[in-house]
Amino acid sequence: MKFFLLFTFFCSLAQANTLDKIRERGVLLWGADAAGAAPYLFPNPRDPNELIGFEVELAHTFAKELGVAGKQVQINWESLIPSLQKKDFDLSLDGIEITPDRQKVVLFSRPFFVYTEQLVVRKDESHIKQFEDLKGKKVGTLAASAAMEILENLGGVHIQVYESQVQPYDDLVLGRIDAVFLDLPIAEYFGRPNPKLKFLGEPIGEGYYGVAIRKEDVELKMEIDRIIEKLLKNGTLQGIYEKWGIWNKSQEKLLQWDERTSITGLEQAHSEVPLSSFLPTLLRGARTTIFLSCASMGLAILLGLFLTLIRLYGPRPLSDLSYLYIEIYRGTPILVQLFILYYGLPNIGITLSPIAASIIGLGMNYAAYEAEAYRAGISAIPKGQLEAGSALGMTRVHIISRILLPQAIRISLPVVTNDFIALFKDSSIVSMVAMVELTKTYTILATTKMRFFELGLVTAFLYFAMSYPLSFLSRHLEKKMKRGFV
Repeated sequence: MKFFLLFTFFCSLAQANTLDKIRERGVLLWGADAAGAAPYLFPNPRDPNELIGFEVELAHTFAKELGVAGKQVQINWESLIPSLQKKDFDLSLDGIEITPDRQKVVLFSRPFFVYTEQLVVRKDESHIKQFEDLKGKKVGTLAASAAMEILENLGGVHIQVYESQVQPYDDLVLGRIDAVFLDLPIAEYFGRPNPKLKFLGEPIGEGYYGVAIRKEDVELKMEIDRIIEKLLKNGTLQGIYEKWGIWNKSQEKLLQWDERTSITGLEQAHSEVPLSSFLPTLLRGARTTIFLSCASMGLAILLGLFLTLIRLYGPRPLSDLSYLYIEIYRGTPILVQLFILYYGLPNIGITLSPIAASIIGLGMNYAAYEAEAYRAGISAIPKGQLEAGSALGMTRVHIISRILLPQAIRISLPVVTNDFIALFKDSSIVSMVAMVELTKTYTILATTKMRFFELGLVTAFLYFAMSYPLSFLSRHLEKKMKRGFV
């Protein structure tokens, strides 16, 4: 009997909808990315353990209206909707623009904010006088955003995409880009207070932020809709927005919003397009990945060889420095090294372009590993060969160049090839410094079109197509060099 009751209890839990589960759990789990997301949500400067922002207040108000507590689940912005579908949390709000493509895979609440896009340029900018003047200019924006779509539709704009809302404004001040085009709340928080920047023209474009909810959670959507409408009518929503300085006349449209009308002024023809139409864009990303990987590996091989020779045969201070370099680069995350190169060096007057920072960062990091591979190769050569070379009257340079290095390279070749293949995949990390390579291209397309599976398969195939020839070439070289040494 007890077993039957327990079975019935668990069955009822399994059949309960998300709204019932939230009330039973006593906690509303909402997914969002707090990394560089002011004024939506970000750590309180006075208490980093606390999150603040207008969407934090909104989420907590939702929870309060549901009679539960609210808890944020940290998740990368690009993964918000896939994670929502995986049921990692109950709903998501993080400046998620309501678009037809996203509506195909999730439900959206009635809008809670009307966004527009604001152009920001440097204070002394005189060539850009209107939005159309952005053609031929470098413009920073966020990946997979409505602003990026508007720039693409304008055409002829060199779009530079960023992971965080802070970085484009920093790069604008440094002169790496000509303008920043982002949602007005972001521009109000990061652009307006900066005395080196200015707003250019009136905000353009118009769309809605909504709360993303799983397709099957119709009851939860109806409840969130009811709460938003209540907050609109009693002025709570206006109070939150005024507190954060983002209330404007556009928000008055929220009260007149009708689900039967078009949801966004940015709406375009979002009909299903064939997978092949994405191939040219992915191939451009693959071309960038190949260039970055080859250039970085070339630097890594040369620098790694130099470090090895200095460590093994250089004078003591240089040998110690080489050892220190290898240990530091192997012992610190490559992401930190990239951030120091791209965002840290401008503090001492050195400004690198994204591509220069990417090649130097990857090359210097992999040089440490290559140096160890060459050292291992040289150490594997019997000492008798060196003694024989000396007995024949060969100089140290001749011994190294004609006896040690050819054999060391042959021994190290499998390791170096593996590192090269790994570098192809690790190159995706440079998207953190505004480089758009293959993985970033995939992320942008998949997040915008919500086609993670098919585009993921195509991207994986492209990586395989790039790395497999390396493995084949490595085996061919190994056999050829082995024959040469027999």
